[in-house]
Formats: sequence, C-alpha cells, structure tokens
Amino acid sequence: MNRTFNKLLVLGAVCLSALAIPLCFTGPAVAMGAIGRQLGGGPLAMNWISNAFMLTFGSSLMLAGTLADRFGRKRVFLLGTGGFALFSLALAHAPGIVAFNCLRGGQGCAGALALASSMAALAQEFDGPGRARAFSLVGTTFGVGLAFGPLLCGYLVEHHGWPTLFYAAGLAGLGAVLLGAARMHESRDPQARRLDWPGLLSFTGALSLLTCGILLAPQYGWTSLPTLGALLAAGVLLAAFIQIEGRVARPMLDLSLFRYPAFTGVQFLAAAPAYSFVVLLVLLPERLIGIEGMSELEAGWAMLGLSAPLLVLPFIAASVSHRIAPARLAAGGLLATAAGLLWLSGCAPGQPGAMRWPMLLIGAGISLPWGLMDGLAVSVVPKERAGMAAGIFSTTRVAGEGLALAIVAALLATLTQHSLSTQAGLAPEQAMQAAQHLAVGKLDSALQLLGPGREQAQPLVQAYGAAFRSLLHILAAITVATAGVIWYFMGRGAAASATVVDPAA
Repeated sequence: MNRTFNKLLVLGAVCLSALAIPLCFTGPAVAMGAIGRQLGGGPLAMNWISNAFMLTFGSSLMLAGTLADRFGRKRVFLLGTGGFALFSLALAHAPGIVAFNCLRGGQGCAGALALASSMAALAQEFDGPGRARAFSLVGTTFGVGLAFGPLLCGYLVEHHGWPTLFYAAGLAGLGAVLLGAARMHESRDPQARRLDWPGLLSFTGALSLLTCGILLAPQYGWTSLPTLGALLAAGVLLAAFIQIEGRVARPMLDLSLFRYPAFTGVQFLAAAPAYSFVVLLVLLPERLIGIEGMSELEAGWAMLGLSAPLLVLPFIAASVSHRIAPARLAAGGLLATAAGLLWLSGCAPGQPGAMRWPMLLIGAGISLPWGLMDGLAVSVVPKERAGMAAGIFSTTRVAGEGLALAIVAALLATLTQHSLSTQAGLAPEQAMQAAQHLAVGKLDSALQLLGPGREQAQPLVQAYGAAFRSLLHILAAITVATAGVIWYFMGRGAAASATVVDPAA
C-alpha cells in the first residue's frame, strides 16, 4: 500500500508539472494585450512573448534528456520544476517587456528540464499496464491544461490581472517540487552518453537565428540585410549540425533513424499540429480580443471549442488504432482539420459566433493524430532505439511549434501589409507599420499610427480579415500536403500499422 501511495504521489508531481507547462503556453496569448498595455513594447516584442518560451523549450529538450540520464532524473526534475516555478513568479513582477521576454526564455529552458526528466522518472516508477495508464494520465493532464488554459487565463486576467496567471503556474510548480522531493526515487542511466556540445550549440544557434530572421522580416523586409544575414547564418549552422551529428560516435541526433520510412513520417506527424492547430492557440486570442473586441474571459470561452476535443478524441483514436491503420487515422484527421481551416477562413471579422463550429471541427480533426503520435514515435523503430526516437520526436514537435509561430506571425504581417496597400490605399511605410500592429491584435495602436485622418477602423479590419483568410488558406494547403506525406511514408513502413497502446487499458 505504501509503495502504491508513493507512486501516486510521484504521478501527482509529474501531473502538476504537466499542467503548468501548457498553461504558460496558451495563457500569455490571452493575456498579451494586458501585458503589452502594462509593460509596453512593439509588435516584435509582442511576438517574442510566445516565441521566447517555445524557442528555448524546443531547443533544450534533447539536452534535458541527456542531463537527466547522466546526473539523475530526480535531481534534474527538481532543478527544472523549481526553476520553472521561480521564473513564473519572477514574470509576475517583470519591470518591462525586455525583461519579461528574457524570463520567458528562462522559463522555457526550465520547462524542458522538467518535462524530459519527469517522463524518464515516471518510466522508472511504473511498469507494464500501469506505466501506460500513468503516461495516459499525464497526457490527459497536459490536454486539460491546453483545453482549459485559455478559459482559466481569461478569468484570471479579467478579474485579478495578468500576473495571477504566472502566480498560478508558479504555485503548481512549487507543489510539484515538494511532492517530487519527498517521494521521487533517484535514477540515472549508467550508459548515458556525454554531452554533445558542438551538436547542441549548432542546433540551438541555427534554430534561434532562423526564428530571429523570420520575425525580423515584417519590420525590415524579407530581402533586408538583418533578415538575410540571420537566415544565412542559420543555414550555415544547420549544415554544421548535420555534419557534426554524422561524425560523432554518440550523436545527439542519430540521422540513421531516418532510414526508416515510418520514422520519417512520424516526424512530419509531430510537426503537423504546429501549422494546423497550435498557431491558432496564439493567433485566435489576438484576433478575438484585439480585433473582434472580446474580453479575455469571452475569448477564453470561445477558444474552448478549439481545444476541448483533445480531452476525449485522442483516447478514441488510440483505442481503434488496432482496427484502423494509424496512417489512415492520422491523414484523415488532418484532412478534417484542413476542412475546418477552410471553413474558418469564411468567417470575416465581426462574426465571432460563426467561428464556433469550424473551430470545433479543427479541434476534432487534430485530436485523431494527437492520440497516436506519442505511441508511434517509439513503435516505428527497433526497441533498443526507442529512447533516441522519443527525444527526436519531442524536439521536432516543440521546435516545430516555435518555428511555426514565427513563420505564421511574419506571414500574417506580410499579408496584412499587402492588403492595407491594395485595399485601404495606405502608403508602403504606413502599411508596413500598421500591419505589424494588426498582426498581433493591436487595432488601437494601428489607428494611432495613421493619425487623425484615419480614425475609422473598418478599412483596417477588412484588410486584416482578408489577410487572415489568405493565411488560413495557406495553412489548409500545408495541412493537406502534410497528410499526403504522412500517408506515403507511414504507409511504406510495416511498423506504421503497429497497434498503439490503448491509454484506457
């Protein structure tokens, strides 16, 4: 009984950590307007509120897993979760937007340490069917944070102010630290590899410079020296990373795994939600609050339709995967998501109620591949290489989300600038400046930039609506193409039809 109770407390610690991380991803998107009003900052700084967290989180996952194996899962879990809690509490007292974004980067690094070590520690505490149920509960907790995060954050921001969002995350982290310190057993991998510092630094540098280059494009232009310089440097570092990983004895990224077609397909599957679902968790609150004029709480309720299906449908997808090939489920879900994106593109600004049903279809569609991804990540390669496969999958998933946010934000600003020039008749410089503010939902700031002669918001809102519609068309096309690639690669691999463990079993 004592051993079982101890395991449950460890599971509780991991679940608290898994609840806080998505809260700090979806929450700032809802609170972005309130944060900007208090801390200041232009459109580029507003974009970094989400990107600073996702960039450091995604680029640190493989390092975090290696540190946990070498120095102890419990030790790294306490370090990461404690750091996450402290960064969260510090964010509530950030003196300005630059400090805020720097703290968000630190929070992302700490979150990576917490997530990677907690999964490894949980695998040591449970085995057999109990392990599957434990991981299922963690996934459910993560889904709850993702589904109800915007609603909770909307309530907190509207009634108690945006700092309470980070107080809540910090308290959850501190609770996880207390439970983990008291009940978690220490474990490490005696065969753990040394840190691949050249690979780590080149990968992190490439990802950082690529994100910076994309975010600079709307402000300086895609052909400007700052943008091209950052993108070129990212390409050089990426080439160096591939060469390094092909030569070292124990690489951080084992490129030979990509010889398995199904493994390649799973990497596309990991990145698919980024462009079809995750970016909407940031873009839609900005639109609903900044353009549509909703309150933070109203936007939280509206976002529930997008993410609530994740609470149920992933389990259904996993339970039927032994009867329906995962490639079919994943591709079918993505096609449904693409249909939802096209449906949503027909909802012009001023019709927030019409967005409810297409958002529900998008959430339902993405729930099908969402329920299969984690199981497929390790089942499409030989068992002895499952750990490396899981690390690559997690990095692809989170780094892809951060990169997608940067690309989509820049693309929306570029499309809005074009619409303002062609439809609203603004001069190029005015259109560029106004577009950057509109793209992050700052309609009032865009109006102020245009001076007293441009007091009417309707032309700006119409231009934004046209750009948003074009963006959703592009995202739908990417989603359809990704479904085809996944169908091709996963269909070629015999392991693609392997049964995914039913979380409810």
